[in-house]
Amino acid sequence: MAVTIEFNRQSKELIVSESESVSSLQNGHYGVMKKGIVYLFPEEALYLMDIRNAKCYDENGSELRFNDLSHFLYSRKLMARYFTYKDWRDRGLMVRGVDEARGGYGKSPIKKYPSGKFTPPKYSIEGLFFPDDLITIIDDEEVGRELYESYWLGQFGSYKAEQRGKLSKLDVYETLFMLKHCGLHPKNSTERRVKAYAKKSRPDLHYMYDVYEDWRLRGFILKTGFKFGTHFRVYFPKASPTKTGDEWVHSKHVIHVFPRSSRMLISEWARAIRVAHSVRKTFILAIPGAKRKAKAKLDFLLYHRKNGGVEVPGKDDPSFVMLSLSEEEQIGGAELAEAIEGAKKLGLDLILAISDRETSVTYYRVRRIELPGSKYEYYEIEWEQP
Repeated sequence: MAVTIEFNRQSKELIVSESESVSSLQNGHYGVMKKGIVYLFPEEALYLMDIRNAKCYDENGSELRFNDLSHFLYSRKLMARYFTYKDWRDRGLMVRGVDEARGGYGKSPIKKYPSGKFTPPKYSIEGLFFPDDLITIIDDEEVGRELYESYWLGQFGSYKAEQRGKLSKLDVYETLFMLKHCGLHPKNSTERRVKAYAKKSRPDLHYMYDVYEDWRLRGFILKTGFKFGTHFRVYFPKASPTKTGDEWVHSKHVIHVFPRSSRMLISEWARAIRVAHSVRKTFILAIPGAKRKAKAKLDFLLYHRKNGGVEVPGKDDPSFVMLSLSEEEQIGGAELAEAIEGAKKLGLDLILAISDRETSVTYYRVRRIELPGSKYEYYEIEWEQP
């Protein structure tokens, strides 16, 4: 028997009152029961029409098709929400409206990273800054080698072939770090001029440098993440640039800096995560910048699997909270930070659900990182298979 949905155009309420249908929906964990009537949220009603052949009628008895109802219910990201809701439901998993959340679920564990303290070496070093390349060259072989081997600052010789060459190359972040902390004195520039040159090509330079310095002073080594589609690759404290036996140390993490003030196309952002995962590196999202107001309405509470079965609303707590996105939209750093903060308040990990142009959905799980003493926010983002 097909479910009959009643739609009130004035109140926008979607209800099911026929007793047999009410029982069926309750068993399937759809809607909210009030005095024998089931109240549906929009995505539930659309799903029932799309997948379970439900019929929908307005108060005048006129039948509404999927697009008719969608037109009356239209709101921002309606289809992104619908297709992410549908995908989770099609996997046999339960979904509830986020308005039902009571909070305090305690399912948002913090990932603790080992953190030390790096004391920058004090020198009086001359170098030459090349503004077009944003690189500083140190041609003092002894100092350059010591900086590289003892502190992993710069690249001495050639990459993974230190014996080929006598120069030490500092990228722009290493240059600024050494100008500030290590007594670097470029013959042809100053810290102010280096920043000015860099900002011409990288308007977000100060955010990038702040993140670099934040991790560097805690003992981590940050080098370019260019090969992996991100800003930095990360080595944990005490890592060495030289071989251990016959093996090179490999980075297992990358950092992508996403300031609150910036915006990025979802497809570009997701691509960076995929590249990192394809080379088996953990993707870390850094969100620097002053907190600012942003709208980021969380979409659904998600129930997952347990003990060979599935979690059930009313009996089990949800495992995640979802933010629904589409491939073609942009997201801002402030918006994403607000969504993560909302998930943190609920005590749930955030699931970013991205619907692509074919309406296939990819899921990413966001976990908070604790970097002791840091004033910035960092998160691990991992591909999640529901």
